[in-house]
Amino acid sequence: MTITVNGEPRQAVLGRTLQDLLNELDVDQETVVVERNREILNHPRFADTPLQEGDVLEIVRFIGGG
Repeated sequence: MTITVNGEPRQAVLGRTLQDLLNELDVDQETVVVERNREILNHPRFADTPLQEGDVLEIVRFIGGG
């Protein structure tokens, strides 16, 4: 199936979760939020959010500074 991650089309396996995708991308899940189809998801929801055909995901990293 095809999903979009940060504006780029990507193939994903049916039945995988958002957490699986973030692991595959080597993303530290404690430092990101994900917008999935215009809904903001945080770390506790990654494991039980299945990817679906046509999902549009934006992975946003927290950056500290001052």
